Amino acid sequence: MRLAYLDQCFRWRGQATRGALIRRFGISQAQAAVDFREYLARCREPFPVYDTVRKTYVASDGHLGLEDADDLPPMLDVVADGAGERFDSLPMPDRQCPATVMRHLYRAMDRNVRIEIDYVSMSSGRTTSQWIAPARIGFDGERLHFRAWSFRHAEWRDYLPVRVSDASTFATEPLAEPLPRDEEWETIVRVALRLRSDLSVEQRQAAREEYGFDGEEVVVVETRAALAFYLDRRWGLDLPGSRLERVPVE
Repeated sequence: MRLAYLDQCFRWRGQATRGALIRRFGISQAQAAVDFREYLARCREPFPVYDTVRKTYVASDGHLGLEDADDLPPMLDVVADGAGERFDSLPMPDRQCPATVMRHLYRAMDRNVRIEIDYVSMSSGRTTSQWIAPARIGFDGERLHFRAWSFRHAEWRDYLPVRVSDASTFATEPLAEPLPRDEEWETIVRVALRLRSDLSVEQRQAAREEYGFDGEEVVVVETRAALAFYLDRRWGLDLPGSRLERVPVE
């Protein structure tokens, strides 16, 4: 974990210090020195060098780092670490994930039982008592979802823990029979995206760089069919200002 953190610092910030390791992981100066030696032993050339003036290790422009970290995206906390007032982020709605509710749902999933909850419907606004069988967990980039079989609706649905009342009974019962197959979860779909045709030449070039098209006209991503809806919403594909649009996939 500490070596991965160092690699992220060099990769995205171009520098790393023993002090950062100590603050992050609560280790001693001696252990931080050992971690740096181990990182430098595993790192691909060119190696980071120590800047005696700035008192920090600095990565070269051709930094490669650890071999198994090439495709890792930047960690936001690493990029923000040390930036102080020079870093800020867009505030998000306070979407709480109640720990008590999470524990009940996770325990039901782990034990393979059904559980009774009081759930608020966004379509009707009503709170109804219902039995569900949590089976999987999904993340749409903002919120956790429990993928569960709804005995009320006789189908697989996504449930947000924040809409589960902590006043629910959370009673559990063994499953009388195996759950139906979740076709949408088990089906992997290919989503093809291209730049919107109404973008100007300058806009297209900027969007190509923003989304990493690398000379390709179409970018294809894979996701579970159950999560495809959230992909559209997260990337704003259904909004007028979107820079991307879907392409039919055969």
